[in-house]
Amino acid sequence: MSEVTDPRAVVVRYVEAVRDGDAAVIRDSFAQDATWHYPGDLPISKVWRGRDAIVDDFLGGLGPILVPGTMEVRLVSTIAEGDRVVAEWTSTARTVYGGVYDNRCAGVCTVRDGRITSVVEYTDTRHVAAALFPGA
Repeated sequence: MSEVTDPRAVVVRYVEAVRDGDAAVIRDSFAQDATWHYPGDLPISKVWRGRDAIVDDFLGGLGPILVPGTMEVRLVSTIAEGDRVVAEWTSTARTVYGGVYDNRCAGVCTVRDGRITSVVEYTDTRHVAAALFPGA
């Protein structure tokens, strides 16, 4: 599906697909054996391994916590060097717990052959815990 191979363009395409809710492009953005490291000690904190685990379990697993139609993602900036791209984005949504999730995130992405092969995310995990996992 993807003919985009420039690393920065691949990451921008992915973030825009998340913003637009384009599930096919989100899935297509990752290599089959991709990894995503999510920091902290939250229920979602670990190294997610494989495209299906990243897309279906990690990203898709947040769906039941967020009020449908309230998620907004905005790409703030990218910096690219070779196959590595640092992307900064904001995410906001209402939660099913009555609160608001409003976070600024950064991901160090590695891209090879037009697919994201790894992401190491940096985010305010204290806010994530309070907004998305208030009982944890």
